[in-house]
Amino acid sequence: MDNQEKKPLSELMETTMTKIREMVDSNTIVGQPITTPDGVTVIPVSRVMFGFGTGGSDYGKTTDKFGGGGGAGVKIDPVSFLIIKDGVTRVVPVAIPAVGPVDRILDMVPEVLDRVEGFVEKKKEEKDMF
Repeated sequence: MDNQEKKPLSELMETTMTKIREMVDSNTIVGQPITTPDGVTVIPVSRVMFGFGTGGSDYGKTTDKFGGGGGAGVKIDPVSFLIIKDGVTRVVPVAIPAVGPVDRILDMVPEVLDRVEGFVEKKKEEKDMF
C-alpha cells in the first residue's frame, strides 16, 4: 500500500480522535467549581472511560473506492464532590445506593451517631445550666 491508499483511513482515525478529545477533557473529570450564595464551593469529580474503533478498506486495488467506519463510546460516572467551606476542603463520595437491609443500616450509622452526639451535647448544656 502506498501513502495515497492510507490517507482516507488516516483522516477517519484523526477525525474520530478529534471528536473524542472534544468529549473527554480535564473539565469532564474535574468539573467547573460551583459557588453557592453562602460561600460554599462545590467541585464535581468524575471517572471517565472511553473506547473507539476505526477501520476501512479500499474495495480492491483502486484508491477511488474507499469504505470506512469509526465509532466511539464515552462513559462518565460521578465519583465525588470536593466541598470547600471557610478554607476547609472535604471530599464527599458519591456512593452506590444501599441494596439490602444491612447496607441500609450501615449507611445510617453516621447520621445516627451525629444525632446521638447532638443529644448528648444538649443534655450537657442543660445540666450545666442547673
